[in-house]
Amino acid sequence: MSIKDDVNYVKKELSGDEKVLESAFKLESLYKKYKFQLWGVVAALILFFGGQSVMNAIHEAKLVKANEAFLTLQTNNDDANALNVLEENNPTLLALYNYAQAAKKQDIKALESLATSSNDVIADASGYTAGVLSRKPVDSKLYKEMALFEEAYLAIVAGDIKMAKDKLELIDERSPLAVITDFLRHSTIKEN
Repeated sequence: MSIKDDVNYVKKELSGDEKVLESAFKLESLYKKYKFQLWGVVAALILFFGGQSVMNAIHEAKLVKANEAFLTLQTNNDDANALNVLEENNPTLLALYNYAQAAKKQDIKALESLATSSNDVIADASGYTAGVLSRKPVDSKLYKEMALFEEAYLAIVAGDIKMAKDKLELIDERSPLAVITDFLRHSTIKEN
């Protein structure tokens, strides 16, 4: 290698180092210019993710308390403390527990009061169960086919075979109730 090549090599290295230093100075000047905005964004991100984790921890603690209270109620129905804990920490689970207890005891009044629940599933199931227990036809989103089947049965008992057939026709052939529906449909045909 000649001296000329060495000089060119050193020039290239120096120009590369100059570019690195120049970039560092630009970065430093940008940092100085936007220092408060940058730290504000970092602080906002830390607060956001910290707040999220705190909220998640609180939510998890409430769920654990509610589950413990629910398990206590499974073994001891009369535990007022567990009912209060469940009401404070998970009102939906309390409504589900109340639905299960009312259905088990066949308490039509309790089921009718649960039919006005803010939870659509519990309200629908409670209304349907109350209707079945009181032998009244009820519209249900969850138990649509069961409600139709129940209406058909009540129509047969009342002697209205045409209405019973109309209700049975509304039940889908792929439904789990299809076999029973066909049986009921054939038994109504034999009656006529």
